[in-house]
Amino acid sequence: MNYETICSISTAPGQGAIAIVRISGQQALKICQKIFQPHNKKKFSFQNTQKVLLGNIVEKNKIIDEVIVTIFQEPKSYTGENMIEISCHGSTYIQSKIIHILIKHGCRIAKKGEFTLRAFLNGKIDLSQAEGVANLISSENEKAHDLAMKQMRGGFSNEIKLLREKFIKFASLIELELDFSQEDVEFADRKALLQLIQKIEIKISALIKSFQLGNAIKNGIPIALVGHPNSGKSTLLNKILNEDRAIVSNIKGTTRDTIEENVTLNGYKFRFIDTAGIRETKNQVEKIGISKTYQKITESAFVLYLIDKSDFNPKEIEKEIQKIEKIINEHTCLMIIANKSDLSKKSIDLNNIKHINTINISAKNGDGIDDVIKLILNRIEEIEGLNNNIVVINHRHFESLVNTMQNIQEIKKGLSTNLSGEFLSIDIKNCLQHLGEITGEITNDNLLDSIFKDFCIGK
Repeated sequence: MNYETICSISTAPGQGAIAIVRISGQQALKICQKIFQPHNKKKFSFQNTQKVLLGNIVEKNKIIDEVIVTIFQEPKSYTGENMIEISCHGSTYIQSKIIHILIKHGCRIAKKGEFTLRAFLNGKIDLSQAEGVANLISSENEKAHDLAMKQMRGGFSNEIKLLREKFIKFASLIELELDFSQEDVEFADRKALLQLIQKIEIKISALIKSFQLGNAIKNGIPIALVGHPNSGKSTLLNKILNEDRAIVSNIKGTTRDTIEENVTLNGYKFRFIDTAGIRETKNQVEKIGISKTYQKITESAFVLYLIDKSDFNPKEIEKEIQKIEKIINEHTCLMIIANKSDLSKKSIDLNNIKHINTINISAKNGDGIDDVIKLILNRIEEIEGLNNNIVVINHRHFESLVNTMQNIQEIKKGLSTNLSGEFLSIDIKNCLQHLGEITGEITNDNLLDSIFKDFCIGK
């Protein structure tokens, strides 16, 4: 494809030791030859590709900087076009001066994500992989990095392409039936189609379920610490953080608002949320705090309900836990934490809450906290393992999968009522549309603008 030649600074804004200026397009080499003088005085060309050249950026016989130039010949480059990367010193003046010179010789400034957009348009990567690039750049912890790397390398794309190929096979058979509709022949085996749909449904359902985890890993897995006042929530938070972040007091109702802190454990970023104690109160400020507690419960991947073993009412606790169970979604993990085991050894018997395990800890001494963390990590790894570690981390992909699932339900309904191939074909095509939007096999300008507007300039 013949595009304008673009340029941009690809390193972070500001002053540093080294900066990289990128050029991509048909005229990249020609423009670079006008401003770069190699120290060996030889004329450089694409015969020098995959080599680095040391020399000077020059304007009107004035040396601007000593730089290293790396040449990439199409299609063996990031964008699939002719590309040059100039490694210069990190002075903000030098960076802006080189960009200014490039523009004078025919480049234009790249738009956000334009290098990656060109890589997609030139078939170097698909759309999901392009989004993986953005996720990789924004990753803040090991697990977010791992998921972004898998997405960028095509792990998720391959899953979607396999599903799409299976749909295409039946779509073509049904289209063939429509061509011979007057002969009343059936090329697509309806039983085989139903079996395929059921298998695809299981796979897509697992991908949809993985989104809550994937989104949480990307942004920090939220864990709400809830329970009665003085049950030890703030003490537990401080122990996990290894600092006095939350106020600890014997006065009930000390925590009136939520306190959130991030911590990385085993490569996962967690957002621990200390909440206002749940109790009946007439204090309006405390009521607002308790309302926020319930809001955070609905937003969390894990809810740790703390019980003070030395002072608790089983019936009240059962009532509150049952209320929490009603407002959390099916993917949220509720854990009962029996705190203050250093003060009391008695067991907690919750007759109506039999299906939830109770973990004994002492937040003050740190006893049992490792067991809680271990159970949380095991739970996360179980969810990851459900789909061979393919985890959905983008809202756009999640929405496309949900839309695909809705059309799958329509196909199942149509098969159960012997719906004609003409109408089945519509739902199958809709599935192909939604899955194709994920990888970019089906796209439009509005979709591309929406995706690449959040990229960095220079990537």
